[in-house]
Amino acid sequence: MIPLPTLYYLLCYAWNRLPEPAVLQASESTPFAKPLALLAQVLLHGMRRRLRNGLPRTFQTQEAELASLRGRIELAPSLGRGLLGQGRAVCTFDELGVDSPLHRLLAHTLTTLAHATGVPAPLRHELRQARQRLPIAAGAEVAPTAATFRELRRQRLDGAAQFLTHVCELVWQVALPEPAADGRRRFTDFRRDEVLMARIFEQFVRNFYRREQRRYRVFAETIAWQAEADLPADLSLLPTMLTDTTLEAPDRKIILDTKYYAAALRARYDQQRLIAPHLYQLYAYLQNQQPGPGQALEGVLLYPANAQAVDLRYTLGGHPVRVVTLNLHQPWPGIAADLQRLIE
Repeated sequence: MIPLPTLYYLLCYAWNRLPEPAVLQASESTPFAKPLALLAQVLLHGMRRRLRNGLPRTFQTQEAELASLRGRIELAPSLGRGLLGQGRAVCTFDELGVDSPLHRLLAHTLTTLAHATGVPAPLRHELRQARQRLPIAAGAEVAPTAATFRELRRQRLDGAAQFLTHVCELVWQVALPEPAADGRRRFTDFRRDEVLMARIFEQFVRNFYRREQRRYRVFAETIAWQAEADLPADLSLLPTMLTDTTLEAPDRKIILDTKYYAAALRARYDQQRLIAPHLYQLYAYLQNQQPGPGQALEGVLLYPANAQAVDLRYTLGGHPVRVVTLNLHQPWPGIAADLQRLIE
């Protein structure tokens, strides 16, 4: 299992937010051993800062039955209820306030975590206090859906708000379908979800290099097949080749593929072997690349170290290839240094 302090760094880089040591320092006064409590601590820290700086206000469309006209009259409901004869009408209008989809999501997540097993009692108390300071009525809390997060992603939220949205989305993704018999919500340990952690690990590595070095341009690259077909339309049936991370400088190009697997080697016929599909995929990327003049091309397969450390070097199809593991159980400075050495 990835240690919780390391998990915090992974989430921060994956979600494009620099880590704040104060979050981990605050956790020392309320020890916890589960990732849900880490998410609760991160959310609490972000909410306190948001409340301290003042909640941003936005215009929200409201509908109400009024005695004086405001905004636009809704004729159908006003006539249907016979309100016009009473000197009243249903009106829709824009009102400036803190009630927004983001703040309703934050309020719901704070309430959920304040009743969750796996969160220490002192931390649950602090979550309830933060929720009381958020001026969103209890009736306005609505359980989020996938559409909720799609809509928030379309909005131009600042970096801090985007980060809190990611925290809330992860809490929503790892919640079990029904509350427990005692009314408290239960959550899975998402470190065991290989699909989810593979996505976080990939985003972490890519964004780490975007932030922490200046030599390379860092991006996810779509590679075109060096292929021909009798019918041009047949080429569209070829699968898409999309790299996890490409690092490109004028003299060097690295295709770095991350694989979140328990081990970089597998037993086959009583002998340890590399995982064939991973190597085939990287080889296909390299063979279909067209590097620029004087640009050296190489590939890296990066795994989190678990069962054993691996550092293998080959030349495949004329290109250097390295298969290496990253030790996530060491302190953060060691992880950062290992990542930097990987591309030196």
